[in-house]
Amino acid sequence: MRELFLSASVPQPEGGRFFDDADPFLIQFAVRELVTAVLGRRKIIFGGHPAITPMIWAVCEDLGVSYAAGVVIYQSRFFTEWFPEENARFCNVEYIDGVPGDREASLLCMREAMLSRAALDAAVFIGGMQGVMDEHAMFERFHPNANMIAVSAPGGAARELAQQIPRVGQPGHPDIDFVRLFHERLNISSNEPRL
Repeated sequence: MRELFLSASVPQPEGGRFFDDADPFLIQFAVRELVTAVLGRRKIIFGGHPAITPMIWAVCEDLGVSYAAGVVIYQSRFFTEWFPEENARFCNVEYIDGVPGDREASLLCMREAMLSRAALDAAVFIGGMQGVMDEHAMFERFHPNANMIAVSAPGGAARELAQQIPRVGQPGHPDIDFVRLFHERLNISSNEPRL
């Protein structure tokens, strides 16, 4: 099964400019629509985030798609005390050893393990803060010819990314027809069966 990388988070107040223009409702809506369009048709690879993991778990439940078949979560052991409880429901979490006392080095190790997967052929960036920018740069380094989409309407780092890199952004003005966006840009038919 082909694989898609999801980089998403809901910006926090310390996110500065990324927080100021972010719409948490639209971020959640876009993530839900992406997962609904993709789940069981492509394997979703993502770094476990306390705001995103529960959303993906809920869509798996709603659609009756096996977690193991649908997603792979990467998690740095550096963040063990903040793991969302949904981690326990996914049997396919890839735990990456953290670097003691070094948050940034721990994130780098996890991202390198996650983004070096050979089967990744697309990435979607939604909301987020500096981590979305970092993940885009690393994804592009590992997969320079992959399909990439920065969803601008919900704001956050993905909006800035869409403005900086036109081939990654949405054509025209920011649109909230996420269903159409994901089906068209990821070339996934709504009739494509789910595994």
